[in-house]
Amino acid sequence: MSEIKTYRVEGIMLISHDKFPVWQKFTKEVRALNKEQAIEYVYSVLGSNHKLRRKHIKITKIEEIPLSEARDRRIAALAKLERFVK
Repeated sequence: MSEIKTYRVEGIMLISHDKFPVWQKFTKEVRALNKEQAIEYVYSVLGSNHKLRRKHIKITKIEEIPLSEARDRRIAALAKLERFVK
């Protein structure tokens, strides 16, 4: 069984690509099994939240980080869970 890791994904996204296009920086911290799944999750979240296509998202850096370096409190809290309860 694989262990879930924490990744920090950085890049730029094209906001309002139809009227006045502006490239905006982003940093997302996600939990995934590997880098490919972390990238897919970032594409999914940014695409659904900002109505972006994948060609409007450019990932410049992805790195595995220790849990102590996570800036997002939700990621740290999620990592401390031992199991889900209904």
